[in-house]
Amino acid sequence: MDERILLVEDDPSIRELTARGLQAAGFEVRVAASGDEGLGCFREDRPDLVVLDVMLPGVDGLEVCRRIRVDSAVPVVMLTARSDTIDVVVGLEAGADDYLTKPFEMPELIARVRAALRRVARSAAADDDVLRLGPLRVDVAAHTVERDGAALALTPTEFRLLVELGRHLGNVLSREQLLDRVWGYGHLGDSRLVDAAVQRLRAKIEADPSHPTVIETVRGVGYRAARP
Repeated sequence: MDERILLVEDDPSIRELTARGLQAAGFEVRVAASGDEGLGCFREDRPDLVVLDVMLPGVDGLEVCRRIRVDSAVPVVMLTARSDTIDVVVGLEAGADDYLTKPFEMPELIARVRAALRRVARSAAADDDVLRLGPLRVDVAAHTVERDGAALALTPTEFRLLVELGRHLGNVLSREQLLDRVWGYGHLGDSRLVDAAVQRLRAKIEADPSHPTVIETVRGVGYRAARP
């Protein structure tokens, strides 16, 4: 295993312990102690994945993630001291793929990192196809989404979620299934991650997010992409 990970964390003890844990798992790790330093390291190294603390001196983690997303779809796992749903939503909107609440166990972080890297590998090998979801045209190979001919800007997680639902048109997918297929794990996941991602996705693709017609909620079960 030779994947390169950029760890951006301002707490020296957490940074050292996390770096050692990732290295012991077989990853090549570069560390940064601030948002500005992290952005510099990212531009120099172009790592395979970024582990990013939210609370950083200077440029915070959310802004670092937004700047990374300008020209890169590299997986980003955010570390946060809080786990409120609003924090999950804000992190996803900034472009994060996943989040982990401090304090965390190294085996869980490593599992999430490996799941994120597997998603990238599967995406690169995915079949080329175009999906139609009501007014949406989703070009999987080109990684583009259009609504009535107008391009929509989705984060990598939102795009994967839309594609997964679109490939099972009319069928209900549970939150656990979506955690497994979109995020790469089920038993480690938090269902709020799915709900927050669906909420953000609806805000971008639905004509009226409060009355969704593309992605429907099946109460007590999960979500489905509605047939036209």
